Amino acid sequence: MTVVSPTPQNTPPPEDILKAALLRFEGANLSFVDGVWVNESVRGRDLKYYVFDWDDNVLCMPTRIHMERRTASGEWVPHLCSTAAYSIIRKDTDHYRYPQNQREMAFVEFQDEFTHLGGGNFIKDLDLALDEILSGRKAPPPSFATFRKTLIEGRLFAIVTARGHHEKTLRAGVQRFIERALTPVEREVMLINLRGYDYCFDHVQSFPSQTEVLQHYLSLCHYHAITSPDFKARIADEAPEAQASEELKQFAIQDFIDHLVSILDKTGMAALRLPISIGFSDDDRHNVAAVRDYIENVLIRRFPTVKFCIYDTSDGAGAHKMMISGQMELALE
Repeated sequence: MTVVSPTPQNTPPPEDILKAALLRFEGANLSFVDGVWVNESVRGRDLKYYVFDWDDNVLCMPTRIHMERRTASGEWVPHLCSTAAYSIIRKDTDHYRYPQNQREMAFVEFQDEFTHLGGGNFIKDLDLALDEILSGRKAPPPSFATFRKTLIEGRLFAIVTARGHHEKTLRAGVQRFIERALTPVEREVMLINLRGYDYCFDHVQSFPSQTEVLQHYLSLCHYHAITSPDFKARIADEAPEAQASEELKQFAIQDFIDHLVSILDKTGMAALRLPISIGFSDDDRHNVAAVRDYIENVLIRRFPTVKFCIYDTSDGAGAHKMMISGQMELALE
């Protein structure tokens, strides 16, 4: 164990927080490098990554969709609905439609560009959703705890959502989630894990500030809002045939997997022959079915050694887990 004095850019956390954080690593191989603790045990961890849908899966945001509903007399009237309700009615074109049949008008609250028209503010809505959970007024959605654990362990993830926010907006939202949903001790545990990955696989010997360590981690994750202008521009260039929401999410998922493979090859982690698993969670049954079909017919052929886990959170009570491997083994829980 190498021990050096803390450097100015790595001001140590309060002693009580650090002690509590270190207790979480019982049995782990910790080293004191460049004035900070790093977890070398990440070298032997399984390679587990996640793809999260956001709304009603990680957080129940108060953002609303502006639809029109057909009355018994045939008249179309304004109808506000939640994302959970929309996942049920969106295929019912006989009774529900976008205002003036324009999708953009229905999702003004999900776009950065329309705040001047009463559109939503992602960070504000995120804070309101967290207020409900942290105060105990509402139970967290099915993937809330898994997302927290993913962050604490420093594992790479992708956010794949039908929202239309820019990537930088979603990334800022994840940073706010870390600030509010993780305790100071959990944030310190996360930093020790993140430094462990940098130390073991990128051979970092001199660590930057805590802020820079976190920003580097967030830069390695993906934030795909499939109706955002930047994502649409990319689709137009790389996959113009993808049009439906399910197809766009499939593209985003494969893009993240390609990104993971690139990182594993670059750092040499692929040579460790550790088990690789990728979890996908969504509360929309249509998306879950489409992703399952995509995994079975495309991804397991391209990545036969990867185990894919699909978590169907559509009932809001928990996650129904499906595991699919290159050997086409399927298990339901």
